Amino acid sequence: MAISSVVIGDGVAESRFGARHSFFYSSVPPILYRGTEGLQANLLKKMHYQYPDSSILRLFLLKLGAKFFSNNHFFCLMSSQKTPLYEFHKSLGARFVPFAGWEMPVQYSSILEEHKAVREEVGLFDVSHMGEAWITGPQAENCINTLVTNDISRIADNQAQYTVMCQPDGGCVDDLIVYRFSRERYLLCLNAGNTPKDIAWITNHTKDFDCELQDASQDYALLALQGPLAEEVIAQLIPGHTPLKRFTFQEINIEDVSIILSATGYTGENGYELYCPAAQANILAGALIKAGKPYNIKPCGLGARDSLRLEAGYPLYGHEINETISPLQGGLSWVVKLKKESFVGKDALLKEKEAGLKRKIHFFTLEGRRIAREGTPVYAGEIQVGEVRSGSHSPLLGHPIGSALIDENRDPSISLEVDLRGNRAHLNLKKPPLHL
Repeated sequence: MAISSVVIGDGVAESRFGARHSFFYSSVPPILYRGTEGLQANLLKKMHYQYPDSSILRLFLLKLGAKFFSNNHFFCLMSSQKTPLYEFHKSLGARFVPFAGWEMPVQYSSILEEHKAVREEVGLFDVSHMGEAWITGPQAENCINTLVTNDISRIADNQAQYTVMCQPDGGCVDDLIVYRFSRERYLLCLNAGNTPKDIAWITNHTKDFDCELQDASQDYALLALQGPLAEEVIAQLIPGHTPLKRFTFQEINIEDVSIILSATGYTGENGYELYCPAAQANILAGALIKAGKPYNIKPCGLGARDSLRLEAGYPLYGHEINETISPLQGGLSWVVKLKKESFVGKDALLKEKEAGLKRKIHFFTLEGRRIAREGTPVYAGEIQVGEVRSGSHSPLLGHPIGSALIDENRDPSISLEVDLRGNRAHLNLKKPPLHL
């Protein structure tokens, strides 16, 4: 039975559906969308197009907090969430912005200062908006390995692996990190805006395996301690601590708080990500700030996180990869193990590789001060051959950087340019990291 209607609102009770502003209407009636949560609304539209009669869409709606009210109609109350550290951020003078359904700190002092702190000393990020899920049971490994492109059978206990979940057509459902605690117990770290969709997707998949999925997103807070002096800060809190190798983790205690300490990050610098019970997030954050004072630690927001990841050449879901940009096109062929027996999207990715990529993500730098923003056309002569997917200013380089999805069949003898409000600027393609 198809879902009859869905309305997304923010709880303002001014009409039957709580609508203060105009609705966005799907081209597949009779679903209505409010624009207050654009990312999740767009995901909902895409899922309705693909699964109008499927339990996947119902699961997704329920994860969004949708309420069934009559005749298979749903109402989604989608107000912004706050991390357990919201008051902590306010006390440090953070400026907040809505992001993927959350009120998140975008900066404290300045993006420039916070960016440089991570590159030169150490910075602390709150990334508690990320989703977490446990997959446990005798067939947990087999289940995950058929869902993701990388091969988790290659990692041992206390190791982590970056990977991608794909649709059958090869488009990306999400990129994620898988943590192995044992062959029957794994933790997944999911992108914030994708968590409801991911949980619904994985739930539909786990029914074929002897394992269980638990959405633990509300149970954890996640802090990222990043920068060349991150190890010194951790050593203040864990005397005698032996530095962890990249993509390994351990379970420890800091200030009597149970921590999963992971040598991972999203900045291109050494550092750690620390998972802890949500109720104890303020204890951990306070301890990290105190231990980091001798090393000039700075609290950092989403603004610096984005400029840091772009300098490092890391993808951001919805930009360098999405449901129409495959991991091969997104430059993530290194996490696509086509020799694995099977996984969702393998056939499509194998065909794409054998046929040769028609388009691919490239990173670039620009001279001057004007940034090429997302959607800016890329030209080879008078022919448009792509578009910008991410654009920002590099605090270290002092000029703009970005990524673009570009036609691989273009004439390589013709230089690339971007159109910046009617003026052409030369695009300098560069292999990341862009700041080195």
